[in-house]
Amino acid sequence: MELYMSLAIGVLFTVGVYLILSKSLLRIILGTSLMTHGIHLLLLTMSRLKRGAPPLLGEEAEAYGDPLPQALILTSIVISFGVTSLYLILAYKAYRKLGTDNMELLRGEEDE
Repeated sequence: MELYMSLAIGVLFTVGVYLILSKSLLRIILGTSLMTHGIHLLLLTMSRLKRGAPPLLGEEAEAYGDPLPQALILTSIVISFGVTSLYLILAYKAYRKLGTDNMELLRGEEDE
Protein backbone atom coordinates (compact mmCIF):
# COMPACT_ATOMS: atom_id res chain seq x y z
CA MET A 1 0.00 0.00 0.00
CA GLU A 2 2.87 2.37 0.77
CA LEU A 3 4.20 1.86 -2.76
CA TYR A 4 0.95 3.08 -4.31
CA MET A 5 0.85 6.04 -1.98
CA SER A 6 4.46 6.89 -2.84
CA LEU A 7 3.63 6.78 -6.53
CA ALA A 8 0.61 9.02 -6.01
CA ILE A 9 2.76 11.46 -4.01
CA GLY A 10 5.35 11.50 -6.78
CA VAL A 11 2.72 12.17 -9.44
CA LEU A 12 1.16 14.98 -7.43
CA PHE A 13 4.53 16.62 -6.81
CA THR A 14 5.55 16.24 -10.46
CA VAL A 15 2.34 17.75 -11.81
CA GLY A 16 2.43 20.47 -9.14
CA VAL A 17 5.98 21.52 -10.00
CA TYR A 18 5.15 21.48 -13.72
CA LEU A 19 2.17 23.76 -13.13
CA ILE A 20 4.12 26.10 -10.86
CA LEU A 21 6.75 26.61 -13.56
CA SER A 22 4.19 27.78 -16.12
CA LYS A 23 3.41 31.41 -16.95
CA SER A 24 -0.31 31.39 -16.15
CA LEU A 25 -1.27 32.58 -12.67
CA LEU A 26 -4.20 30.14 -12.46
CA ARG A 27 -1.91 27.21 -13.25
CA ILE A 28 0.50 28.34 -10.54
CA ILE A 29 -2.33 28.40 -7.99
CA LEU A 30 -3.52 24.92 -9.07
CA GLY A 31 0.08 23.67 -8.84
CA THR A 32 0.46 24.86 -5.27
CA SER A 33 -2.86 23.22 -4.41
CA LEU A 34 -1.72 19.90 -5.90
CA MET A 35 1.56 20.10 -4.03
CA THR A 36 -0.25 20.63 -0.72
CA HIS A 37 -2.34 17.53 -1.44
CA GLY A 38 0.89 15.65 -2.08
CA ILE A 39 2.21 16.84 1.27
CA HIS A 40 -0.97 15.61 2.98
CA LEU A 41 -0.50 12.17 1.47
CA LEU A 42 3.18 12.25 2.43
CA LEU A 43 2.31 12.98 6.07
CA LEU A 44 -0.26 10.20 6.06
CA THR A 45 2.20 7.72 4.57
CA MET A 46 4.99 8.69 6.95
CA SER A 47 2.74 7.99 9.92
CA ARG A 48 2.33 4.37 8.74
CA LEU A 49 -0.87 3.20 7.18
CA LYS A 50 -2.90 1.13 9.64
CA ARG A 51 -6.18 -0.61 9.02
CA GLY A 52 -9.02 -1.56 11.27
CA ALA A 53 -7.84 -0.06 14.55
CA PRO A 54 -9.90 2.81 15.99
CA PRO A 55 -8.00 5.75 17.46
CA LEU A 56 -9.30 4.98 20.95
CA LEU A 57 -7.35 3.80 23.93
CA GLY A 58 -8.97 1.58 26.49
CA GLU A 59 -7.83 -0.96 28.97
CA GLU A 60 -8.37 -3.85 26.55
CA ALA A 61 -7.04 -2.09 23.44
CA GLU A 62 -4.13 -4.00 21.93
CA ALA A 63 -3.74 -1.98 18.74
CA TYR A 64 -4.90 1.52 17.96
CA GLY A 65 -4.49 4.09 15.24
CA ASP A 66 -2.58 7.27 16.03
CA PRO A 67 -5.03 10.21 15.75
CA LEU A 68 -2.33 12.91 15.62
CA PRO A 69 -1.43 12.61 11.89
CA GLN A 70 -5.08 12.71 10.89
CA ALA A 71 -5.66 15.79 13.03
CA LEU A 72 -2.60 17.54 11.57
CA ILE A 73 -3.65 16.68 8.02
CA LEU A 74 -7.20 17.90 8.62
CA THR A 75 -5.87 21.19 9.98
CA SER A 76 -3.54 21.50 7.01
CA ILE A 77 -6.40 20.85 4.57
CA VAL A 78 -8.45 23.65 6.11
CA ILE A 79 -5.52 26.06 6.03
CA SER A 80 -4.61 25.19 2.42
CA PHE A 81 -8.26 25.66 1.39
CA GLY A 82 -8.25 29.14 2.90
CA VAL A 83 -4.93 30.06 1.31
CA THR A 84 -6.03 28.74 -2.09
CA SER A 85 -9.25 30.72 -1.94
CA LEU A 86 -7.26 33.85 -1.04
CA TYR A 87 -4.91 33.24 -3.99
CA LEU A 88 -7.88 32.80 -6.33
CA ILE A 89 -9.47 36.04 -5.14
CA LEU A 90 -6.20 37.93 -5.58
CA ALA A 91 -5.70 36.43 -9.04
CA TYR A 92 -9.24 37.41 -10.02
CA LYS A 93 -8.70 40.98 -8.82
CA ALA A 94 -5.39 41.19 -10.70
CA TYR A 95 -7.04 39.85 -13.85
CA ARG A 96 -9.89 42.35 -13.57
CA LYS A 97 -7.48 45.25 -13.08
CA LEU A 98 -4.73 44.33 -15.55
CA GLY A 99 -6.61 42.16 -18.05
CA THR A 100 -4.13 39.25 -18.08
CA ASP A 101 -2.95 36.37 -15.96
CA ASN A 102 0.39 35.96 -17.72
CA MET A 103 3.18 36.28 -15.16
CA GLU A 104 5.56 37.88 -17.65
CA LEU A 105 3.09 40.68 -18.32
CA LEU A 106 2.20 41.07 -14.63
CA ARG A 107 5.82 41.85 -13.70
CA GLY A 108 5.67 45.26 -15.29
CA GLU A 109 8.17 47.18 -17.38
CA GLU A 110 10.34 48.51 -14.56
CA ASP A 111 11.72 45.02 -13.86
CA GLU A 112 13.10 44.54 -17.38
